[in-house]
Amino acid sequence: MQNRTALGIAYLCLGILIFSVQDAIIKAVSGSYPLTQVVATRGVVAIPLLLALVHVDTGLGSIFARNVWPLAGRALLLLVAYTSYYMAFPALPLADAVALYFTVPLFMLVLAAPFLGETIGWRRITAVGIGFVGVMVMLRPGAGLFEPAALLSLFSAATYALAMLMARRMGNDVSASVMSFYQNGVYLIGALVMAGFFHATGIHEASHKSIEFLVRPWVWPNTHDFLLIAACGVIAAVAMTLLTNAYRIAKASVVASFEYTGMLWAPLWGFLFFGEIPHLTTIAGAGLIIASGLFALSSPAAREDKGADGES
Repeated sequence: MQNRTALGIAYLCLGILIFSVQDAIIKAVSGSYPLTQVVATRGVVAIPLLLALVHVDTGLGSIFARNVWPLAGRALLLLVAYTSYYMAFPALPLADAVALYFTVPLFMLVLAAPFLGETIGWRRITAVGIGFVGVMVMLRPGAGLFEPAALLSLFSAATYALAMLMARRMGNDVSASVMSFYQNGVYLIGALVMAGFFHATGIHEASHKSIEFLVRPWVWPNTHDFLLIAACGVIAAVAMTLLTNAYRIAKASVVASFEYTGMLWAPLWGFLFFGEIPHLTTIAGAGLIIASGLFALSSPAAREDKGADGES
């Protein structure tokens, strides 16, 4: 069990790192292309990659699983989560949007006990609390938090947390690659349906940047932008599988704290791609996040991965 927990943590950390690159790409193109076009392009590119993963993992026949409706329902929940998450990007600095999203472990702790029946010990609660303080230190709460788009990041965190707990519940019956295939399919269909709706109703403009990113009409991309957007398909195929596998094989209340490692990458990409200079608070917050992850890993439950963690 210890190996499964360590592997789950490794899957999650690597998946978060890979997904963070996609965040930077989507923010970069959010001023020129609609979110539906980005998601649809990503979905088309990811299809052959995910089919290959399913074939190697469990065989293509596993796509037609008996849990089709729960899989589709979980994928729809993730479509809502990621749409909300990306809509915040044009209106918020990258670090702010990502930091607010990393309230995910807090939602995990609230939902894991009633949804999965997991025992939540004081070490994990403390670890997530320390990590959240680290996020707030990096965010430096201020006027940016009162931007309405901040609510999109928080809503995204809640729906994502619920979807990942569903992955844990289905983990014994469905592979991570099959879950990721359904996610990608629902993303693609959902993006096309939304784009068709906005086109049919003539909704192409909005006063708020987040809504504008969603309803903007499709445009033909130049080669550079197309390659960037298409790269999101490769990123999504790999990262979705890693994240889903993390919650499938390890306890959600253990690996959730390591979601915070994403805050190590957001300031870096902000600096490299958008000229955002990290503050001293970024370094301090990152230290708290790392400390929280190590503290969570030191708990008896993280070492044993048993239903009862021996904490009081």
